[in-house]
Amino acid sequence: MGESKKDALRVNFDNKLKLEFHGVKVTSDAGLLAYREIDDVFALTETTACKLTDNRIGKNTQHSLAALLRQSVYSRLAGYEDTNDAERLSVDPAMRHVVGERAKDKTAASVSQMGRFETEILTQPKNLKTLINQPGHWVDEVHQRRSIKEIILDMDSSDSPTFGKQEGSAYNGHFGYTCYHPLFVFNQFGDIERALLRNGNVYSSDDWKSVLEPILKRYQDKGITRYFRGDAAFANPDIYRLLEAEDYFYAIRLKGNNILQSHIEHLLTRPVGRPTKKPIVQYHSFRYQAASWEQDRRVVAKVEWHEGELFPRVGFIVTNLRWKHSHVVKFYNKRGTAEQWIKEGKYALKWTRLSCHDFEDNQVRLQLFCMAYNIGNFLRRLALPKSINDWSLRTMREKFVKIGAKVVSHARYVTFQMAEVLVTRSLFYEILERIKRLKPVLTG
Repeated sequence: MGESKKDALRVNFDNKLKLEFHGVKVTSDAGLLAYREIDDVFALTETTACKLTDNRIGKNTQHSLAALLRQSVYSRLAGYEDTNDAERLSVDPAMRHVVGERAKDKTAASVSQMGRFETEILTQPKNLKTLINQPGHWVDEVHQRRSIKEIILDMDSSDSPTFGKQEGSAYNGHFGYTCYHPLFVFNQFGDIERALLRNGNVYSSDDWKSVLEPILKRYQDKGITRYFRGDAAFANPDIYRLLEAEDYFYAIRLKGNNILQSHIEHLLTRPVGRPTKKPIVQYHSFRYQAASWEQDRRVVAKVEWHEGELFPRVGFIVTNLRWKHSHVVKFYNKRGTAEQWIKEGKYALKWTRLSCHDFEDNQVRLQLFCMAYNIGNFLRRLALPKSINDWSLRTMREKFVKIGAKVVSHARYVTFQMAEVLVTRSLFYEILERIKRLKPVLTG
């Protein structure tokens, strides 16, 4: 007799064990339901989908753009980098329910449907522009529910290694390999304000204007104090002038030169006496005007003498802040968190997985990764209780997204029987309650 696909499998080492396979009745990604909850509170994917142009006809329209967008974003949140996993995810109960609509009762989109969505629909110029603008709109929506007194913008570039003949990929001498060179702007909460994929061989600050200007425009009339930080790649007089015109305070690292060094000569002599284990730190500020600048600006210098080092570590920061020297340096150094957020995107969401041949396809992919990143970060900073609010996005994926659950369907409702291992019922309940409190208050 032939084996039935419904029969349980047996193992020889323990005859009391049975193995049953019910792929559509269990999920390993039940934690996605909480992400969909915060998405729904702010109507993030829904409002984005409404702005997209849909030129599909016939059977291709069986899944709405909102459903397809959710499937793209949530699959990345769960650690699936591209559409290759869509066939399996299309029957996963957690994915089907976060996608919603037709997917709940039947299946989510297939590999081919997701491929057409990401490479044909989203690459249309209008739709691609919508995707690039969307992180900022999402952040604005969050700010409306949680008022802020200041905004701090951190601009930084990153690398995304490429393989084969991918359009726009090129060797970058700084990184030492062939790659793309995306540009990001984060705020102090770790949210992505805007991102742009660029060719691999561009300078770190190239295209800064197209990325930064829309952000500055969004915050023009907010009535809040505004700051900008950037490394030496953004030491550009055009950036200074724009920030000054928009009433931003800034702290931007300067590359050292002989003239800058001449202003701190009195600090470059090794202190007398036995070197201490704790670094000796000295500060100095002065006015400086480079040849390309139309006016002089304040520069803060930091000189550090370390035990066992013959020469000091010297850094320069150009700024319009009037704070004490040490406060300016401390403020600038906090931009290092932007590098940490980029690492989170790389390792938790794998947004360096830009493997399409066409550059625009990869631009779409990066924007979808950014959407997934922001939903994850919104949940982290707005809904996680104090006991776990230090979780990284990688930890959240491993411990929160990856919750196993058995799914039981009844006539009127569906039950997810969650595995209570790393995330308890009480913890999940608290997170859902925190999300609920983010809903807008309706006034009569």
